Amino acid sequence: MSSVSTFHTSSSTNSLSTPRAVPLTELAETAQIVLSAKPRLINVTHQIPYACTLLDRTSSSSSTHTSFGAGSPLNRRSSYIAPRHAQQPTAGTGTGTEGSTDATSCSSHPDGDCILEQRRGHSALYSGIMSLRNDLETIQIGWIGELADQDGYVVPSNKLSEPHKLAMKEKLWNKEKVVPIFLDDSRAAGHYEGYCKTVLWPLFHYILWDEATDGRIEKKNWDDYVFVNQQFADAIIEQYQPGDIVWIHDYHLLLVPHMLRQKLPSAAIGVFIHAPFPSSEIFRCLPKRVEILNGLLGANQIGFQTYSYARHFISCCTRVNGYESTPRGVDAMGSTVWVGTFPIGIDAERVERQRKAPGVLPKMDAIRKTYKGKRIIVGRDKLDLVKGVQQKLQAFEKFLNDYPDMQGEVVLIQVTSPPLVENPKLEAKIAELVAHINGTYGSLNFTPVHHYHQHIDRDEYYALLSVADIGLITSVRDGMNTTSLEYIMCQQENHGPLILSEFTGTAGSLSGAMMVNPWDYQGVAKVIYDALHLSEADKLVRHNQLHKHVLSHTAQYWAKNFISELILNVGTWDQSTPTPYLDLGVTTNRYHKANKRLLMFDYDGTLTPIRKTPGAAVPQEHMLKALTALAEDPKNIVWIISGRDQKVLEEWLGHIDDLGFSAEHGSFMRQPGSKKWVNLTESMDMGWKNDVIEIFTYYSERTQGSFIEHKRSSLTWHYRMADPEFGAFQAKECQNHLENAVLSKLPVEILVGKKNLEVRPTMVNKGEIVKRLLAQHPDVEFVACAGDDKTDEDMFRALAGQSNSQANGRREQSNTVVEPYNHDLVAETAAKIAHATLVHSLEHSPIVPHAHVNVQVNGQANGVPHDGTHLASPAPTTPAQTLSSASPRGAAGEHFSITIGHALKRTLANWHVTSPEELIRVLGILSGVIEN
Repeated sequence: MSSVSTFHTSSSTNSLSTPRAVPLTELAETAQIVLSAKPRLINVTHQIPYACTLLDRTSSSSSTHTSFGAGSPLNRRSSYIAPRHAQQPTAGTGTGTEGSTDATSCSSHPDGDCILEQRRGHSALYSGIMSLRNDLETIQIGWIGELADQDGYVVPSNKLSEPHKLAMKEKLWNKEKVVPIFLDDSRAAGHYEGYCKTVLWPLFHYILWDEATDGRIEKKNWDDYVFVNQQFADAIIEQYQPGDIVWIHDYHLLLVPHMLRQKLPSAAIGVFIHAPFPSSEIFRCLPKRVEILNGLLGANQIGFQTYSYARHFISCCTRVNGYESTPRGVDAMGSTVWVGTFPIGIDAERVERQRKAPGVLPKMDAIRKTYKGKRIIVGRDKLDLVKGVQQKLQAFEKFLNDYPDMQGEVVLIQVTSPPLVENPKLEAKIAELVAHINGTYGSLNFTPVHHYHQHIDRDEYYALLSVADIGLITSVRDGMNTTSLEYIMCQQENHGPLILSEFTGTAGSLSGAMMVNPWDYQGVAKVIYDALHLSEADKLVRHNQLHKHVLSHTAQYWAKNFISELILNVGTWDQSTPTPYLDLGVTTNRYHKANKRLLMFDYDGTLTPIRKTPGAAVPQEHMLKALTALAEDPKNIVWIISGRDQKVLEEWLGHIDDLGFSAEHGSFMRQPGSKKWVNLTESMDMGWKNDVIEIFTYYSERTQGSFIEHKRSSLTWHYRMADPEFGAFQAKECQNHLENAVLSKLPVEILVGKKNLEVRPTMVNKGEIVKRLLAQHPDVEFVACAGDDKTDEDMFRALAGQSNSQANGRREQSNTVVEPYNHDLVAETAAKIAHATLVHSLEHSPIVPHAHVNVQVNGQANGVPHDGTHLASPAPTTPAQTLSSASPRGAAGEHFSITIGHALKRTLANWHVTSPEELIRVLGILSGVIEN
């Protein structure tokens, strides 16, 4: 896999001179979010709302029709705009991002050398966004789309001159502050027809690929997808002003949040996915699954149509990428990415106005006259595999077969709009099914199925929905089908029932609809029969319930709800203030000045990476070399304070004579130069082990991949190899069980570690060992302590108490960055942290590294007013102000508590490095093993 990267640059004087690559396989770090008093909204969609038709072909450097392949259907623009000769615009597809167009959307606007026409579909999306313009200045960014001449022939992108591009940019900006992005035709095709439509769209709709290739096409399409996403990110950055809100839409732009976060760490970024999101078992089939998830996690808030889609996304982050999560979001680099459900609606006022248009009533009368005496079932879908048209026809056939008395009484009018990418096999199958049903159950004077594979105009669409006796939607997978919502609005007089597939995005909201499983043909047939025989009272009750929901959950409500939640979440942002990256210059300077030094290190995750099995975490040669050199220095007192037992520590590190050991989280100690272990828990009653073993065994038997580790003074239950979600669930259950059955009556405590639970005697922890060592060596002039997990916070807490400063280590301004020991492993990570975290913490963070910021603006905590309309932010602090506010602390300044992890990790440490390799590099430099 090629390394795909984005870049982070900064105007800070302390930043590195060379931009450093941050791969998509890593999470981007987020700074404190800052919103202006009245932020602008930068709305980002795949395409702009308008289709552009060129009038002056000469100015676009085009030649003749022949040069563009005139006459070839392949070179005609897709019918996603209304024909200019039509008096009425055609209706949209009726899905969440492709709804019907509004009343004035398709009127021509001659703007000099191009015509701007409302693009077909997306009305629910654009209606919601347009409604925000009353409160927020809105900028729209998107791809310009296919350009065509007046005859409908596509104009290649390389035939478009720069003056023409500038002219179109100016017209679109002056019209509605629309910023177009111009893409090369090949890149645009690889992005949309390639990766979006052949990889992401099928996967998100639970359709797995069935063709084996050599991977070259997939690689090209992925490269195009990354390239186009970067173009969007660059366009957003060009328009962005501090305090703006960025709202990104749908699966075409899943990498943009990550790319933005590198350049705009303080930006408020929201993402809404209009498509379904698959379960982790399906999503994990995606080769670029890690990059896609990390791309999305650059946002502050991610919205989905339904709760199940949101739950699937959180599950993927946990199961596929291994991130910790809660039902409300995902823990990404120490900050929470909020995940919520925001079902989109329709513009109810627009639909009400359009269904009462003068042209609708005559068409309703014509339809009633044509099908006089018949009960009408209406279906309106795009001809895609997931729309369930085939299942609908088969269920209707089953209905006619099972209820022969309905033959000749009921007709199905099915309208299918052509998709952007034709599917000849599906079209042939549908035509075959229609012919079969009509041939079997029809006659010379009766046709049960009327199938129209075409776009219909808006008046016909609303007339059809208004005269229907039943609305039938049988999608097998759908994001948000807004045809169902428009049908409800059109049934205010008729009160026709709605039969809705349980797999549509609207199913969870429309409880008044009659739910069906489209794969259960007999079940659908029975529901059709029941719907035809509902009493008027039942139909009225169902309709009123549905109508009330549609009026209260409009597209406008959806947009305002999403933005309000985003503002609220960034205002109450639960995140630690960034812990600065370990300054090598300060550390080495203090180290060499000291005549006596105390060095204390955890083992797993600190001196060696975390392994899935405990026995695999053997020490590396370069780590042993640095550790030996430190221990042999007569000025140093070096201790390993680990949760490991004595046997493992002796086997792996026992050959280093001058090394002190503490095993099992402070239960045992072995002084440097000694071979004797002292049991600090010898006088304690260990009878509690029997009760704990019984409970641990119970959960081990029921959690595949978990096991129990027996130590002399503690017991640990590991679930690292278990299913991430089930393992975490079982751990919480086990913890509750222990708290109720053991903690209440025995002198033990539960330690929640990384994928494990440990039970140990009370008052036995690593912090007690640190206190002992500090008491034994009160004359030390330099203290360094490093760890990686919750058990090591006891050590940092002990140091903080000793210094009486809550780890407010004096941070001197320095550009010195620790170069990684293993360049291939951590070079990019080290550069990223040095560049983004250290500089940002010096510029913007208060000197107390772990205090939660609570800004008071106009009496409102966190700068969030009661109406949730805007935020205020604290004035930024310069590096000079930050350093000058730190008063000298004497010996307390020589305490270096170092955590292994990202800068936003919640910790009491006052410095951080991002990996064990970086810490080993520091130890090598301090010991002289590695040259600085």
